[in-house]
Formats: sequence, C-alpha cells, structure tokens
Amino acid sequence: MKSAFITRIALLSVLLSGYALADDDCSEPVSDWQARDTLRQQVEQQYGWSVQRIKVDDGCYKLKGADRKGNAIEARYAPASLHLRTLQINFGDDGDARDYLASPNAE
Repeated sequence: MKSAFITRIALLSVLLSGYALADDDCSEPVSDWQARDTLRQQVEQQYGWSVQRIKVDDGCYKLKGADRKGNAIEARYAPASLHLRTLQINFGDDGDARDYLASPNAE
C-alpha cells in the first residue's frame, strides 16, 4: 500500500515537473506566426534596439541584439502575437536598469 502511494507521488511529480518545463516553450501554430521582419521592425521602432539575429528556439522567436545604449539584449517572443515572454539585459559598466523600469510618476 505504501509503495503504491510513493509510486503515484513520484509519477505525479515527474508529470508536473515536465509540464512546468514545457511552459517555457511557445506552442502557437506555425500558420499563425508573423514574419521575423515584423518583429525586427517592431523592436527597432518601439525601443531603438539594433537586432543582430532572430531565430526559432523551442517554438519562440529568440532575438539577440543591443539596446540604444549598447547593452546586450536577449529576448524571447511568442511568434504569432509577438508578445514578449522573457527579456535578459547584460548591462555594460555604465548600464542603468532605470531605462527598463516603469517610472512611479508614469500614467
């Protein structure tokens, strides 16, 4: 009885951990994806980023480039909606995260 309970708990934990890991992937149908150039234009116009590369990684668009101050950017976007999923910024010596944080006075 006890071993059956332990087996069920182990199986459940494996299934749930697999689900949590799969959550990082994008699962939108390829037929709904927007062009990479659309994403490139969007980030260049909205944020002033220079894009070095956009590739598909785990079903998401993975963008590498630099912001307007030269800080290295790595971002993941949902390919159909072009919504930002993750953003990693490697600030240089004079980098400042305030550019990426909302101002308390912003409306």
